[in-house]
Amino acid sequence: LFFVLNNVVSQEKKALTEQEYLLLQNKIRLNINVNVDSAVVYANKMAKSDNFKHLAFAEGALSYLNQLKGNSAKSKESYQLAFKYLNKMPESREKTEIKSYLYNYGGLGEWKRGNFSKALENYQEGMKLSMEIRDIVQIVKFKTNISSINNAVGNYRLAIKNLRQLDEFVDKNESVYTKEQFLNTKSNINLSLAGAYENYYVKNLKERTLLDSSEYFYNKTISYSKNFADNKIVAKLSLGNIYSWKKDYVKAEKTYYDIIFLADQNKMPDMVCLANYNLGDIYYTTKKYDKALVFFKKTDSISAITKTNEVDYLKSNYYQAKIYNILKEPDLAYKHSKIYLDNYEKSEAKLNDQVLEVNYKLGVGGLTDEMLSIQEKYKYDVFLNKALKVFYVVLFVAIVFLLIKNIRDKNKAHKKMNALIEEFKANLEKKSQVETIEQEHEQEEVVFEPEEIQLKKENVNLSIDEAKENKIVEKLLALESKHEYLNADFTLPYVAKKIKTNTTYLSYVVNKRFGKSFGEYSNELKINYVINEMITNHMYRKYSTQAIAESVGFKNAVSFAKSFRKRTGVSPAQFANNI
Repeated sequence: LFFVLNNVVSQEKKALTEQEYLLLQNKIRLNINVNVDSAVVYANKMAKSDNFKHLAFAEGALSYLNQLKGNSAKSKESYQLAFKYLNKMPESREKTEIKSYLYNYGGLGEWKRGNFSKALENYQEGMKLSMEIRDIVQIVKFKTNISSINNAVGNYRLAIKNLRQLDEFVDKNESVYTKEQFLNTKSNINLSLAGAYENYYVKNLKERTLLDSSEYFYNKTISYSKNFADNKIVAKLSLGNIYSWKKDYVKAEKTYYDIIFLADQNKMPDMVCLANYNLGDIYYTTKKYDKALVFFKKTDSISAITKTNEVDYLKSNYYQAKIYNILKEPDLAYKHSKIYLDNYEKSEAKLNDQVLEVNYKLGVGGLTDEMLSIQEKYKYDVFLNKALKVFYVVLFVAIVFLLIKNIRDKNKAHKKMNALIEEFKANLEKKSQVETIEQEHEQEEVVFEPEEIQLKKENVNLSIDEAKENKIVEKLLALESKHEYLNADFTLPYVAKKIKTNTTYLSYVVNKRFGKSFGEYSNELKINYVINEMITNHMYRKYSTQAIAESVGFKNAVSFAKSFRKRTGVSPAQFANNI
């Protein structure tokens, strides 16, 4: 019996080759964002090795994967086992590397459990190790995850600043990644950046540019996430939220239904739950209370299974209480309001504690770094003479003065730019949907052909069925997503031919749906593209006005500059300098 059992164990436990280990490691990482079950299979296969390095990594990955599946107890057990195997490894660079991986998985697991402070602690410890061995790929992961923590606790401006710097850093170090790793990293960074802009907008609803930036980065995330279902679904879900804020409920509704299908297909019940809540929210907003209740009840039942959708469960009961109050059903209104209040106090208390702990740890870390920097700077100060000290004092005062002046100038310029953009937006909202022909002649790069003027007259009495109208809009939005409007020949006849309709219908639909002529609509798309590129691409800001004009299909720099000033209130150069 002993002989048989020994043979069985020896067959199960077999050291993997380094090539087999690295292949499995790569498959685990890629499938975490695509298919959790597949990642678990690869991790368990690695766990059959008798090499402590392989076992440590496998158990570390399983600790996060088990948490994704909602099994916290098994997650913690795998994490402890990972460190047990790690401690059996001899001291080496490999051991330090594996230890940093474990801290990363540990941080991800704590974050999924809602323990932001513990997650941050893991990331900070892991990053020290990665910096020690100069592991650029892992350093980027830690910085991305720390930015996500800042986003979760409300430090949006810090998260945005760090993520934008990190995005540029990854581009400069693309050579250290495989193609798949690079796309995954870019996907994660853009997703976090879009989320930070979105959450910042929620706190600053007047800053519509934040919402536009969020939409831009979610679309970039989707473009990088063709092979990463998790990020793609999260980004699409968030785009649905943006459509809701813009009151495009038809588009938002369609997006959420798509998410339910995709998330269910990829076995992501937490995303299914969130999409159901968002559908309930849309129907509540549009006063379709019966439909809203159906989706809120689905949210409650799914959240009871996932154990990770506490916030959705909380908000769902909040709206159910409001609906039953409107429907004059006091018993049910009381029931759901009590559920909401009981859970709100626990949730809010936990979040407040996490915010305090995270900010405290970030603050202490910053102070420690500052103290070390000052200590190093003045290490040999005792050897300097009095004249040199006086020089340092003068230099210090000059630097402080220049810094303060620079900050004030930047703030002043930033306020001026925001004021101009807000003023322009306010003016746009006050514009009537139909302008006189004389006003249309004043539009730069929106000069109407006699044919379009005639079409605008005809549009007054034109009417087409809603299905046909929706089809035209859908095709038009598809052209937008492909950036077709950047072509110089993006004209009314060209687009009408492209989407297989006539110019009369196209002009009518654009006027009705967007409140502007086709020429104005085309021009606005081009200028919005330039604004987004200037905000997100520092190299783009260095281009000449002529180069930028040509890149979006304007005939010359003069007409582009006038159109840009009309849209923003400032010249392209001033806008770029103020960012």
